[in-house]
Amino acid sequence: MSGSNFGTLFRVSTFGESHCAGVGAIVDGCPPNLELTEADIQKQLTRRRPGQSKVNTPRDEKDQVKILSGTEHGKTLGTPIGLFVANQDQRPHDYGEMSQIPRPSHADFTYQSKYGNRASSGGGRSSARETIGRVAAGAIAEKWLSEQHGVEIVAWVSACGDLEASEVNPDTISRDQVDQNIIRCPDMKAAEEMIARVTALKEAGDSIGGVLNCVIRNCPAGWGEPVFDKLEAKLAQAMMSIPATKGFEIGSGFAGARMQGSQHNDPFVMKGNRLGTVTNYSGGVQGGISNGEPILFRVAIKPVATISKAQPTADFSGNETVLEAKGRHDPFVVNRAVPIVESMAAMVLMDMALIQRSRA
Repeated sequence: MSGSNFGTLFRVSTFGESHCAGVGAIVDGCPPNLELTEADIQKQLTRRRPGQSKVNTPRDEKDQVKILSGTEHGKTLGTPIGLFVANQDQRPHDYGEMSQIPRPSHADFTYQSKYGNRASSGGGRSSARETIGRVAAGAIAEKWLSEQHGVEIVAWVSACGDLEASEVNPDTISRDQVDQNIIRCPDMKAAEEMIARVTALKEAGDSIGGVLNCVIRNCPAGWGEPVFDKLEAKLAQAMMSIPATKGFEIGSGFAGARMQGSQHNDPFVMKGNRLGTVTNYSGGVQGGISNGEPILFRVAIKPVATISKAQPTADFSGNETVLEAKGRHDPFVVNRAVPIVESMAAMVLMDMALIQRSRA
């Protein structure tokens, strides 16, 4: 088992390390005759790529995707789709000092403990560059979901450290609104404060975490499996598999634990020709199955572990030392995680959709 595979019917395997020749994914289970070109995938990869703004790493990667297999004449064949993105701006020499010092709160020590070996430059498979394959695969899933069911997925930055944005309307929020500033927060006033905070921390060699909100609109009722493969359980697994994530909550989340049942219950009402709910504390999922309401969840992302600020620590032999990490690193990665969260959500939903279709 490699831990690099995800999905049941829509299956995705990612490959590659941060400083190898390239990264990518194999997508198996995509239905045939979906119109698909590199352009359909590239937009989300461009939103994820490094070097896109002053609040992110200056590593200059264009992350241009190439479809290696699984399509012909611009349509999927139903066979495995090979996706590849070359690494072009690697600097493994930046990690020479860190080859003997496990970075605090990074995966250097745990990978070494598990495998007796590790990719010493850039974090290897624990690097956020691994998520390129996820985003490419998720873009395919998102296109199919949109065409087949009208599903819309939008994520945005709702917090940077203790700076919180005002609430937005999940029924109307769009990616254009999210992308109107470099921090991807639709509250412009809060976005300015967040940008200033991240810029100051970058200059100080430090980093900061934040929170992402995500809404999935037009998901039909009935997707998700009872008990172990509940929709929210698969979403939680998907989100918690993203590097640097430390928390997931759906609907009312932890706030619901402080409410009474009479407050938290979502009464049913007719909405046009379908049964819906007046409120949505359930977050669009009940009993592990979608109920037709917008699916709402939040993801907490910790501060990036690799910082240039001096930190007292120990090397692999246990000798006390001070680490000032070299290289180019994000002081804030939450804005780049927006398309990753959207893509992982799309992968989960497409898998659930195909499983539900198989019941017919």
